[in-house]
Amino acid sequence: MEGDRPESAVAIKGIERELICPACKELFTHPLILPCQHNVCHKCVKEILFAFEDSFADGGSESSNQSSPRIRISASSMDRIDRISRSGRKRNSLTPRSTLFPCPGCQRDIDLGERGINGLFRNFTLETIVERYRQAARAAIAIMCDFCKPPPQESTKSCMDCSASYCNECFKIHHPWGTLKAQHEYVGPTTNFRPKILMCPEHEMERVNMYCEICRRPVCHLCKLGGCHANHRVTTMSTAYKTLKEKLSKDIEYLISKESQVKAHITQLDLLLKETECNSERAKQEASQSFEKLYHVLEEKKSAALRAIETSKNIRLEKLQTQVEEYQGLLENNGLVGYAQEVLKETDPSCFVQTAKQLHVRIQKATESLKTFRPAAETTFEDFVVDIAKQEDILGDLSFHSNGLEIPEINEEQSRMYNQALISWECPGKTDSADIYVLEYHKLNREEENVTWQKTEVCGKSKVVSDLDDDSSYAFRVRGYKGSICSPWSREVILRTPPAPVFSFLFDDKCGYNNEHLQLNPRRTSVESRAGFPLLLGSERLQVGCYTTLDYIIGDTGIAKGKHFWAFRVEAYSYLVKVGVVPSNKIQKLFHSTPDVTSPRYEQDSGHDSGSEDAFFDSSQPCTLVTLGMKKFFIPTTPAALKDPASRILPLPSCLGICLDCDRGRVGFYDAGRMKCLYECEVDCSGIMYPAFALMGGAAVHLEEAATAKYREYNDDI
Repeated sequence: MEGDRPESAVAIKGIERELICPACKELFTHPLILPCQHNVCHKCVKEILFAFEDSFADGGSESSNQSSPRIRISASSMDRIDRISRSGRKRNSLTPRSTLFPCPGCQRDIDLGERGINGLFRNFTLETIVERYRQAARAAIAIMCDFCKPPPQESTKSCMDCSASYCNECFKIHHPWGTLKAQHEYVGPTTNFRPKILMCPEHEMERVNMYCEICRRPVCHLCKLGGCHANHRVTTMSTAYKTLKEKLSKDIEYLISKESQVKAHITQLDLLLKETECNSERAKQEASQSFEKLYHVLEEKKSAALRAIETSKNIRLEKLQTQVEEYQGLLENNGLVGYAQEVLKETDPSCFVQTAKQLHVRIQKATESLKTFRPAAETTFEDFVVDIAKQEDILGDLSFHSNGLEIPEINEEQSRMYNQALISWECPGKTDSADIYVLEYHKLNREEENVTWQKTEVCGKSKVVSDLDDDSSYAFRVRGYKGSICSPWSREVILRTPPAPVFSFLFDDKCGYNNEHLQLNPRRTSVESRAGFPLLLGSERLQVGCYTTLDYIIGDTGIAKGKHFWAFRVEAYSYLVKVGVVPSNKIQKLFHSTPDVTSPRYEQDSGHDSGSEDAFFDSSQPCTLVTLGMKKFFIPTTPAALKDPASRILPLPSCLGICLDCDRGRVGFYDAGRMKCLYECEVDCSGIMYPAFALMGGAAVHLEEAATAKYREYNDDI
């Protein structure tokens, strides 16, 4: 083959980086292609798997991690091995299990399938390139003939069918003219012998003839017929070869055509490297000067403190030394006592009296001081203790500019999940010290061990995040940046998305809308029931024991199928509100129902407990509703449920949601702030379903508006 000629080896100079195994950090030897498209030596894969399996047997002990001096498993890879081994995966399971492999290239845990290492392809193309590189690196080292008697001769060709190298004479002997061996394919001297046909690792007797576009790997026809690629999109090998080669050729041609641009970028990067070096040295110098200033201030303070202590010490020592000398004078034949003893020897009364009077005064003072001994100076230096607690706190916060960059806090009251996520944050000091903020979020998944945060830059203090999965929890965090300085991450806040896609509608101002009792805002997103003069005038004809009717209003859009969610807020002052769904074939019955006014159960002599028949959901009712009011949420009772009123009454959430699943015939009522289901029941979804609301007395309902980039600019009309 032309590619194995020595002169072509010059073309592979400078690609050593692509030929190094990420595990052993050496040139690839029989590389295998992992599902993540990274390559690892066959031997390295086995050694990593051995270390992986040993971690299960030995409990992830340190000794089991050191399986081979050849392989260099990174600390992160060993952490993943230990973590997976502690997760409780059992060996010798009766059920088929897949093999997890910690890829040293992408640092992810790769599923090798049930066949494990036996299901991986050898990368013969990469193996050939490595062999060319080896030949170029050892051009002076010849490949010897495998069949010569000692001493062997230098080989001149290699047979790809025999997987051996020959000199001219041995090749003629082992490939005689006129035999089948004479038709073998031979190339220049090489040690890289690759099979002519690539066989399927799943079905070892079948050659690969198709390419799976989903898994991005060659497959055979059995893999497509009944294997794991049965439902995958595949193409012929020739089509995949042509398509991939054209794409790769175009990309390479594009890169080659941009060689001048690449060189310009390299030049620019070289300048940036030098500039980084210079700037770092300048920053070091400035930092050193700043700390030198602090050192100078501290040295001055230190010198002043030491001088004060030294002065106080000298004064105290002088006082104590004087006191010592005074007390030494009280000793016999010494000082004052010795002088007094000499005075007593005087025999002349006149002279004695003249001297003894003053001496007696001194002796009396010495006697008194002896009785009440007190040191002339304190020995402790408690007044000279330097209190540096405050300065220690200040110095502990000393850093590059970030001591003034506050940690932002996500405002959970202003943040919300609806059709999209609106995340708002603020700084505790109410100062906008950061130039830009970075918001990160990720979906909480117990099965996913390696968390991948999605990042977005924000100039303000709020961000609308879209494309989130329904019925999922997400963690959010934010940090501020000022130039190259960043604050620490804020506390993570977890929010949950609605259980179904958000259904958008407005209040219907035509179908059954009673404009005498209900009032809509111009955008038809809020409705209010006012207990004014119309209600008082209507109550004149009501007798004792009767109650007024509910005023109904529905949404202007119906639901025929699927699962949908919508949310709304009920004002805290609302006396009575009912919310739920109504089918299209019962809307007329809903608005024209009149038995409320003269219900006999409210007559004093009816013999019924007030409202007892209304305790359960009645199938004859035109719609499915739950009752809200007086800051409470009332869970309807069923014959099988507890009838204790206290267990049925919940605090009214600030935002309520309804999830209608037409396919399952279920409707659920949610605390939309926490996305927690409060109550769920069956509902007849045979017709088109409409959101339904009923109000009585003073009450108001506001539909939750969709979260958009300008959401916070809107003001409520009511």
